[in-house]
Amino acid sequence: MLTLALLPKLLAEIALLAWAGHALLGALIGARREHNGAWRLLGWVLQPWLAGVRRLAPRAWPERRVRALALALLLALWLLGSALKLWVCLGQGLAGCR
Repeated sequence: MLTLALLPKLLAEIALLAWAGHALLGALIGARREHNGAWRLLGWVLQPWLAGVRRLAPRAWPERRVRALALALLLALWLLGSALKLWVCLGQGLAGCR
């Protein structure tokens, strides 16, 4: 049960760390970031999340708003996963969550 509780938190953490790395690397590299393999790899990790939000968002929304909504949804998923982990750990005892 704990593994199922940790899955949304893990997926959100991977995407959030990829997001932070993508932003930091893009700021450090500058205009030539499109040619950087690491920057493209991090963008590839983020692509499913952005594509899902694009499908749900109105077509008139700018890319900046889509990205902000995706980030907010990832943060909400991480918080939900953390709360679910806490709920499972308190239910089965803290010794089982180590």
